[in-house]
Amino acid sequence: MSIINLHHLRAFNTVAATGGIRRSADMLYRASSAVTRSVASLEESLGTQLFERKGRGMLLTAAGEVVRLRAQIIEAELREVRDDAARLGAREGYLVTSMEALFNERRLQVATMLAEVHHMPTVAQAMDMSQSGVSQALAKLEEGLGQSLFRRTAHGMLPSDAGSRWILRFNRVLVELEHIHADIAALNGVLEGVVTIGALPLARTLVLPAAIAALVKKYPRLRVRSLESPYEELAAGLLSGRVDFIIGALRKSASQGLDSTPLMQDHPALIARVDHPLAGKAGLSFKDLEPYAWVLSRAGSPLRMALENFYNEHGHPPPPPAVETGDLALLRGLLLSSDMLTVLSPHQLHYEIETGQLAVLRLEMPGLERQIGVTTRAGAHLSPGAKALLAELHLAAATVESHDK
Repeated sequence: MSIINLHHLRAFNTVAATGGIRRSADMLYRASSAVTRSVASLEESLGTQLFERKGRGMLLTAAGEVVRLRAQIIEAELREVRDDAARLGAREGYLVTSMEALFNERRLQVATMLAEVHHMPTVAQAMDMSQSGVSQALAKLEEGLGQSLFRRTAHGMLPSDAGSRWILRFNRVLVELEHIHADIAALNGVLEGVVTIGALPLARTLVLPAAIAALVKKYPRLRVRSLESPYEELAAGLLSGRVDFIIGALRKSASQGLDSTPLMQDHPALIARVDHPLAGKAGLSFKDLEPYAWVLSRAGSPLRMALENFYNEHGHPPPPPAVETGDLALLRGLLLSSDMLTVLSPHQLHYEIETGQLAVLRLEMPGLERQIGVTTRAGAHLSPGAKALLAELHLAAATVESHDK
């Protein structure tokens, strides 16, 4: 599926705003026939009619309404880039007023890919362009913005400070373009496309698999891509639009530009192998735990900090971990093959507890409760597939929480 032409989308959005070809042509400084061709080309590429041609003007169809919403988001993102460039230009004595150079999807693709790989020949090969073509695309953007987007370093082509801000928005624009096809399909009762989620450890065992299984059963043309990375990397992907949402333990202080919605509450517990010397023993104390080694999440992780606070509040030094890991498979293996202890959500080790391999030990640990939830980019307009997966996540979380009670 080819990417939508930004030039045509801009013409469409202007016609939608003015209600007519002639007024749009005047605003865009283009011939009426050129605007008409742009709208027709966009309709052809989407396989649907976007306007009803009436005597009183051009009226949006249902498909036109959903396309216009994405077009408005795209124009707002590019306007922010233009305005930022204008502020820089005003300080440095040059004028930036036009957005024309930004309405070219190939140029935005070149900039975003170069920011990722830092190597112009790689970009040229991936995009089936010559190196001079890549250079020209980049030069057109920089000329229009009055600023260099990249600087040459020993580590390759790295974005400038301004380039980093603008490429973030270019990424969002390209994602919005991809969503338009899915929006049109959804109008016809078909959910398709790709949903990209950032999956933090807390949701991977029960809630997320149940939601994804239900989703793909209902909508077999949808694909789900799961990214398992540290929160900071996933949050960066969320802000750029490359990640639709993050699911997992909510951070108490969400990053600027992100919104969080709770799904359910999690109650971490002390866990060990089922035949551990402490298994089944009631009324455990801190002293009972002292002889045993610990396997814990990395320093600075929310659960690790909560455990350390729990110990400190009770007047005990936190246990030094023998092993620090974020790998659930490694943690599971260590617990099953030794007398090590951990504090973790029972949900993450649900199947090992259900089959009698691991056990929750009897130590009350108030204050470790956490919210499992979804984090999205503030103001983001999710694709139909992402919205459908969110609905399934709410259902799966409610089911798990009801079983916990």
